[in-house]
Amino acid sequence: MSGFSLRFLGHSTVRLDLGGRVVLTDPVLTARVGGLVRVVPPPPPETYADVDLVLVSHLHGDHLHLPSLKLLGKRTRIVVPRGAGAWLAKKGFGNVEEIAPGESLTEGALEITATRAVHSGHRWGPRLTHGPQSPAIGHLIESGGTKVYHAGDTDLFDGMADFGPVDVALLPVWGWGPNLGPGHLDPARAALAAGITRARAAVPVHWGTLAVPGIRRTARMRRLLADPPRVFAAEVKAAGGTTEVLFTEPGAEVALPAREDRA
Repeated sequence: MSGFSLRFLGHSTVRLDLGGRVVLTDPVLTARVGGLVRVVPPPPPETYADVDLVLVSHLHGDHLHLPSLKLLGKRTRIVVPRGAGAWLAKKGFGNVEEIAPGESLTEGALEITATRAVHSGHRWGPRLTHGPQSPAIGHLIESGGTKVYHAGDTDLFDGMADFGPVDVALLPVWGWGPNLGPGHLDPARAALAAGITRARAAVPVHWGTLAVPGIRRTARMRRLLADPPRVFAAEVKAAGGTTEVLFTEPGAEVALPAREDRA
């Protein structure tokens, strides 16, 4: 696809080169994220040194990661869910904007529209009431007839079909632990999301990058660090869907099909 490239940097972090701009989703760029360790190498600095725009889907520490944002520079344009801007500005970031579902903004030739997401928006998790909170969101990123859906963290919801058809959906297929809490897609539900959004192609994300140190070496955890995108691909195929699954290891360039192959 001419003028468009993707690189999966790990977890929910994807670099998009589209419309002459570089966009980074939910940057997690360091060897540790809170109490989690990165089980693949951190992305080299050249993969994020020229970022124009950062899209943050929600406030959880594995999506809004302050040390990673600092690596990008405190003047980098950061878009957060409405209600989170003042909190992030207090951390010293000087170019923060807010967006809510249905609202749009532009970055050069790009148009970014926030979408609904079904997921806890509290910084410290769904059971706490103190501290920063704002609704979790996803994003539609469009330019020159290409549309990318960045789901963030979400479960299925009514209205997801309104986003389609999309050229590429960035769909979470697992997480970082042995279990998934509410507001997440597992491989089977991610396959449903690919069909609902009429995604021509899908990149499985939110897998194979972070783990709890004490359990990362167990046989079950080793499987969960590797299997979810493969199960996702199998679920898409079993459902008879037309979505092409672009399986990509963390850190690698996404092999996009030619536009004429996806007409």
